[in-house]
Amino acid sequence: MAMTPDDDALPEGPDVTPEAAAPAEPADDFDGHTLDELSDYLDRGRQPYDPSIEGSAACRLALANLTRLNELSARALRRESEREPDRDEVWIAGLLDAIRAEVRSGRDVPVRHPDPTLRLALTEAAVRGMIRRAGDTMGGVIMGRCTLDGDVTTPGAVIRVDVTFALEFGLTVAEVGDRLRERIRYALERHTELVVGAIDVTVDDVYPRREDRP
Repeated sequence: MAMTPDDDALPEGPDVTPEAAAPAEPADDFDGHTLDELSDYLDRGRQPYDPSIEGSAACRLALANLTRLNELSARALRRESEREPDRDEVWIAGLLDAIRAEVRSGRDVPVRHPDPTLRLALTEAAVRGMIRRAGDTMGGVIMGRCTLDGDVTTPGAVIRVDVTFALEFGLTVAEVGDRLRERIRYALERHTELVVGAIDVTVDDVYPRREDRP
């Protein structure tokens, strides 16, 4: 049965920001914090409260993705740990690389406003967050990489969405792929003004069903 798109595909936190040219930042710098610093902050239960982290959209997105990574890591390390330990380490490292890439603000995605003197934009990271959440809340899917291919900075330009995901064993690739495309398209049409052409989805891993997990 096809899943009806729902508001679980909504991004968390502020995602519309005044359009501005952002200077290049060093790798792994999230408004002055490194990924290691954010990981330590998360390990402490986000205590003591750090306003420089909690007040940063980039940091909050990184924390959300790190939380997801921690959940997946625990599951992956249990999965076939005796038979294929190296495979899980590589898989987790790949997810971490994806997180590092995707929490960067990236390009500005214009948003129209009735006042022509006001220029608004979504960050590319916020759009990727919408796409990732559309998949992660669907069930049977663990999202991998997400790429927006095309000129997202030009209103009306057609773009292509390219995502990878791990599929729960026993599910039908074609059916899940169609549902994932539907949810991604729904989220982008509802919350952005992007003109989406193709949505390419690729299965790059299979993980065991819940009842089969140790």
